[in-house]
Amino acid sequence: MSEYILSCCSTADMPKEFFEQKNIRYICFHYQLGDTWYPDDLGVSVPLPVFYKEMEKGTMTKTSQINAEEYVEYFEQFLKDGKDVLHIALSSGISGTFNSANVARDMLQDKYPDRKIYVVDSYAASSGFGLLMDQLANLRDAGMSMEELRDWTMAHRLEVQHWFFSTTLTYFIRGGRISKTAGTIGNMLNICPLMNVDFEGKLIVRHKIRGKKKVIKAAMKKMAEHAQGGKEYNGKCFISNSACYEDARELADLIEQNFPNLDGKVKICDIGNLIGSHTGPGTVALFFWGDERKD
Repeated sequence: MSEYILSCCSTADMPKEFFEQKNIRYICFHYQLGDTWYPDDLGVSVPLPVFYKEMEKGTMTKTSQINAEEYVEYFEQFLKDGKDVLHIALSSGISGTFNSANVARDMLQDKYPDRKIYVVDSYAASSGFGLLMDQLANLRDAGMSMEELRDWTMAHRLEVQHWFFSTTLTYFIRGGRISKTAGTIGNMLNICPLMNVDFEGKLIVRHKIRGKKKVIKAAMKKMAEHAQGGKEYNGKCFISNSACYEDARELADLIEQNFPNLDGKVKICDIGNLIGSHTGPGTVALFFWGDERKD
């Protein structure tokens, strides 16, 4: 059996060391900060503290998904080396990159008839995507074939629970996701929306909670409600944040106090440049293995 490549998108929002240690390859999205375009390269081109400071100063951002031609170039480096590829893509409910990867796969099939490329929609984002990739790397290392790992991913991807909250609506206003009037009133009332990623991989606002302390507790309660085993949960828990480490740390401390059987400490990561272009500073996201996301 040919050795295969386990691959994902840069939007898994994990540190570079994670990808190196887990032997996971990744392809970068693109974002624009001011007048310049950069690769979403885990904060290498523009360090994340600098990036979020620029956003706070009012510098505008745009994002661009990975196109089919870029995927062709990316996949071909592995195929030329005689390796098959299992690529897990950012949620199709957030981006069209899943479709681009499939187009690239089809373009390469005739040129490399003896090689295989499988593309799977993660229905995940940020470090929830990272939590999924962490488990897939473990299963690969335990001996799963590429086909077995593909099938496992499709069977279990909706068990990765995503719960986000933002302590400011400023960047939702800037990105046009809420009106200026609604956002201004929400900021005045200190509204912190609690969101999740649903069964279609789309980001949905679930609750509008007044005050940071209350939304942090509400996020913890969502974990108690949805985690596998409830408060006896013994899996991993990841949190990502956009320039608000103290809020992420407060949530992590609350989770570690209430879930004594966690597999290690809560891992706190940074929201990367691409997803951070949409969230802006002030967003915290909580990820864990839970019940299957359904309509």
